[in-house]
Amino acid sequence: MALSILEMVLPVLLMFLLGWLCNKKKIISPEGLKGIKTLVGNVLLAVVLFNAFFTAEYSGTIALTFGVVYASCALGLGLGFLLRRLVKPYGRFMPFLVTNFEGGMMGYALFGLLYAGQTHIFAMADIGQTLAAYTVFLVTLQAVSRGEADVKGAVKSAATNPALIGAFLGVILGATGVGRAVLSSAVGGVISKTIAFISAPVSGLILVIVGYELSFRKELMKPVLITVGLRVAVTAVLLAVDWLIIFGIGLIPFEKPLFVALMLAWSLPAPFIIPLYADLGRDGEYISTTLSMETIVSILLFIGIAAYSLA
Repeated sequence: MALSILEMVLPVLLMFLLGWLCNKKKIISPEGLKGIKTLVGNVLLAVVLFNAFFTAEYSGTIALTFGVVYASCALGLGLGFLLRRLVKPYGRFMPFLVTNFEGGMMGYALFGLLYAGQTHIFAMADIGQTLAAYTVFLVTLQAVSRGEADVKGAVKSAATNPALIGAFLGVILGATGVGRAVLSSAVGGVISKTIAFISAPVSGLILVIVGYELSFRKELMKPVLITVGLRVAVTAVLLAVDWLIIFGIGLIPFEKPLFVALMLAWSLPAPFIIPLYADLGRDGEYISTTLSMETIVSILLFIGIAAYSLA
């Protein structure tokens, strides 16, 4: 297990380092980084999300989990706005760092280490988060980024967002059974390998984007550490709420793999899409450093989750 964890941790840390070096050594200019963001946000990420939901298994349990996780993400965002005064002068984007989670880039890979070949279970939690990320989360993020509550414009932007469109198409085709039919057909292998090839560089590119603005300046560390601590506290509350609604009141029997998926989900860092869809300005270093620190905390929490899954 230790070696398996290292196999996941080392590439993440190296890509963060590569992004940081690309900035310090001027290997990639700010304009070049903008181009990478456009490629990832408008093309590659849409394929990743489409594939995740195109191949997921749908049931009454997944519908319940979707609703609960979606509502939890919105609740977490609200709590973030209530707490953002604690990290002044970086409170502008702080609420987005204490809710939602990075399922696409980290969650599926880590869950695969715990339950090989059963990442569809993690998708049950990630569907609610992903749709929340590209609706409530993104609408609010773009409104805050613009400095005005242009909800209509943000809704229009979200509705035409390629990544969200990819996710919705994946859900529709997966839920109607088209996904299973296509993948089991003669062309299933071709489609799977094509999607895998297109998706392959996404994780690395997003980690480079996050690492590009990585900074450990002394004056940043206090607000960063406070934000990370607040995220741990908020996500612990959200996990408890999810457990109570899904399992605690008996809506469905307790399923350990699903509970592990929820534990893992809320232990992950905030979505790495924040730098993709917002004009961060002077808050860029704060956000990238916070995401990096949250990733390190996630890796530490993963060790405990792995132990529980094996118990």
